[in-house]
Amino acid sequence: MPAVDSRGQVLIVEDDTDLRQVLTQILVEEGYRVGGAEHGLHALEQLRDGWRPCLILLDLTMPVMNGWQFRAEQQQDPDLASIPVVVISAGANLAEQILPLGIHEYIRKPIQLGQLLATVHRYCRGPRDETPGA
Repeated sequence: MPAVDSRGQVLIVEDDTDLRQVLTQILVEEGYRVGGAEHGLHALEQLRDGWRPCLILLDLTMPVMNGWQFRAEQQQDPDLASIPVVVISAGANLAEQILPLGIHEYIRKPIQLGQLLATVHRYCRGPRDETPGA
């Protein structure tokens, strides 16, 4: 699959199917294209197939490949290392946990809608932003 323009594309890496679906629905309604992965290995497969999101929303605790393992693999791949990552987690001490991953931003679960949308918008220029006066 050829690489595509990343504007407005978000990858949600989250093992909780219900949460992944709700976040997808919210972001699609806001005009974003959204992909989902139930664990880090599935996310890496999508990225290595050429899909390039403007942002990865990454849960840390997942089966198969957790967020720490995913991030280590992502950082070692020169084609993927520059894709921004924001952690989504209910874990304690998130600020301390994400710094070694080279991540500086997180969204704590339960997710606040305003924080989610503001964060995604900072990293991604959605389709609605492309129209003058939008």
